[in-house]
Parts: sequence; C-alpha cells; structure tokens
Amino acid sequence: MKHLSYLFILLGLLLSPFGVTAQKKKAISKKTEVAFNPANRPKNLSDSALLELVQKQTFRYFWDFGHPVSGLSRERSNRSFDYGDEVVTTGGTGFGIMAMIVAAERGWYPRDSVANRLAKMVKFLAKADNYHGVFPHWLNGATGKTIPFSRKDDGGDLVETSFLMQGLICAKHYFNQDTEAERTIRSRVEWIWNEMEWDWYTRENPNQLYWHWSPNHGWAMNFELRGYNEALITHVLAASSPRYPVSSQVYNKCWTESSHFKNGQEFYGVKLPLGFDYGGPLFFAHYSFLGLDPRNLKDHHANYWEQNVNHTLINYKHCVANPGKFKGYGENNWGLTASDTYNGYNAHSPSNDFGTITPTAALSSFPYTPEQSMKALRHFYDDLGDKLWSEYGFIDAFNETQNWYANSHLAIDQGPIIVMIENYRTGLLWKLFMQDKDVQNGLKKLGFESPALK
Repeated sequence: MKHLSYLFILLGLLLSPFGVTAQKKKAISKKTEVAFNPANRPKNLSDSALLELVQKQTFRYFWDFGHPVSGLSRERSNRSFDYGDEVVTTGGTGFGIMAMIVAAERGWYPRDSVANRLAKMVKFLAKADNYHGVFPHWLNGATGKTIPFSRKDDGGDLVETSFLMQGLICAKHYFNQDTEAERTIRSRVEWIWNEMEWDWYTRENPNQLYWHWSPNHGWAMNFELRGYNEALITHVLAASSPRYPVSSQVYNKCWTESSHFKNGQEFYGVKLPLGFDYGGPLFFAHYSFLGLDPRNLKDHHANYWEQNVNHTLINYKHCVANPGKFKGYGENNWGLTASDTYNGYNAHSPSNDFGTITPTAALSSFPYTPEQSMKALRHFYDDLGDKLWSEYGFIDAFNETQNWYANSHLAIDQGPIIVMIENYRTGLLWKLFMQDKDVQNGLKKLGFESPALK
C-alpha cells in the first residue's frame, strides 16, 4: 500500500499552480507587487530581530488572510482547483491557532483581540460538518459545509483533525483568564474534544486505526495509520481521548507494525532510528511536534529528539552533498519537504529531490538544527529576499535550477515556521500541550517517557 504521507503527492492534482489560469496568476502577482515590495524589507537585523520579524510577518497569513466569516485558515493564498476563496483547511487552522497564541504572547496584537478571533473560530467549528466528531480535510469557511478533498474523501479526516486538536488543546490552556471570550474558548474546545469518536475509526478492530470515513463511501479510502510518518500525534490523541479512546494495542499493532517503521541505518553518516530511508520529507519532524515536546521523549522504539535531529541532519547533509547537482544547494540553502513546485506539488525528500527548496523545511527545524537553520534563514532573507520575501513571510518554495519562484503560500507550511521558531525560542507551545492531563494520560498509556510527564 502506498505510504499514507505521500497522499500529499496526490494533493498536487488539487493544489497545483496549474489550477490557476495564467491570467489569474498574473493578476495575483501584479497585485502583490503593487501592495508589497520585498526590496524595502528591513536590513542588517540581529538574529533575534530577524526571527521575530519572520514570525510576525508570516503570522499575517493567518490574521490578515484568515477567512472573514469563520476566521479559519485558508488552504492557500492562490486559488486552487476552481474552488474559489472559501476553502479553509482543518489541519492548517490548528497550526494557525498555535500561531495566534504566539501573537498574543509576543504582543503583536492585544490578547483580547486574539481571544475574540479564536472564540469566533471555535463557535464556528462547533457547528461545522463533522463525522462522528471528526472534521473533514476541507471546509467551506463561510458555511461550515464539507468541501471534498478528493472524490471519496468527503468525510472525516482523522489526521487533519488531530492537527487541529493539537492547536485547540494549546489554546484551552493558554487562554485561561475569566473573560467571556476566553471562557468560550475553553468550553467549546472541551466540548469539541469530548465529542470526537476516535474509536469509531478503528472499525471495531483493536489492531487498526483508519485515516478516513465517509457517510457516502464508508471506509473506501482504506488507509490504515501505520508509521513512521506525520501521524504520531493522531495515535497520541486517540489514546488520550477522555470519552472515546482507543487502546494501546492500536499503537502497538498498527502504528509500529509496517515495513517502514524501524530503520536503524546510517545515511550521510547519521543514524536514522525510524522511518523511510533518508527520513522522507521534513514535515514528519514538524507536524506532530508542534505541541508534542520531543525533548527526551522516548518509548521503547526511539528517542524522538534523536529521531528528529538526525532526520533533519540527513536532509541538510543531502543538500550540502547535492548529488543531483542542483543550482544553489549548499550549507546555507537547504530543506526538502512537501510543497508547491515548478510542475505542481510534490513531497520532496532526499530520495525524491528535483531541486526545489521549501523554506519551511529549514525554518521549522530551528529546534533541531539551530546553526544550520540560521544560515538558511540568513540566505533566504539577506541574499534571496528580493525573490522570496513577501507580505506573508517567505513564499512557499523555489527552484533555482528551473528559475522558478512560487507565488503561493500554504497554511500547512507557514504555520510550522511560526510555531517551531517559538518552540526554539521559548518552548511555549510544547509547555502548553504537554501540561494537558488527557495528553499526559495518553502518553503514559502508550508507554512514553518524558520530563514533562508528571
């Protein structure tokens, strides 16, 4: 069975830049050019000032460009597959919620303004389409109705919902003041969390967990959540649920049982405990770990800090070695993960490399490779900023060999930049998520150890 994470490759058919007519692309680019001139970006910034600027500028994607009705995060900044402007993303909204916490903490916007926005979002989610409490991949941001992600993917998406829930749990703990907006956030999050029927997605089999269920197509997608990939957070939350949990047997008999879970080989002189050869795209090291603190997080399969650091180092060393001889690659220009590319969308990795660098790959890896990530940030901003910097932070991707630079931004790529830089700077989102009593119970149930577990 095709590995679940590479469903992102199929996403290219839906989210390809070719879904936008050349005329529309030109109009979008012209509008951006008039509204924002990257040549006027601040120069000669210190490292800390540059990190702050990148976080704050990238946050504009979620604040200024959030859907005006629901406040949820738009899938992307350019129109995709003729769905128009209403498509919002469940997982990307979870990342955006975590970014809003950072905005409130750092004072980019008043706390009450951020809380009011989030209260509107959780009220909308409480009424939006869901399937046994689980949200679809895409929603209509004005109506809350499902927008099919693909022909049979028109129901619950357990992985995207887990990314959303990761953000909501952080929000529940951060917004702890006695105001109407913050009380609303806490109560609605608790209600949404309690209503998610994680056990429904086992199909009453204690050895399985499934990604999708549709009221129209049932279990036709038939994707079991076997690792190692970005879905670790899904298994953790499924085990943590207070009302509809799955047993630890699901983790032990589904997630850890596959031909691509254990590795143990060396690549570029770096040992990789888990996953595909060369590690796969770097979002594996990001999405589950926006809230889940990997610092000395262990189970009897791996130390997840070692896993993520080594995965990132392999990705970095591959770009430095540059076996494909792509233009621009080097110690200050690296990072392969899923993103737009010159001929659509692809899940880039050392074993699937076509010369496209995606800024979120290196920037969301700041906790793991701070020195290498800072070199990449400096190069992206100082040297290539005229082409890469935009009103919403860095563009999604670029390929110097093809002389191609994206005109797009994706919520699932922009969000981790803000959140993982913050975790590098203060550990804020890690602290919020790991203090949740349900999460702590779920991790213990699955046999995890962590300094954050009480």
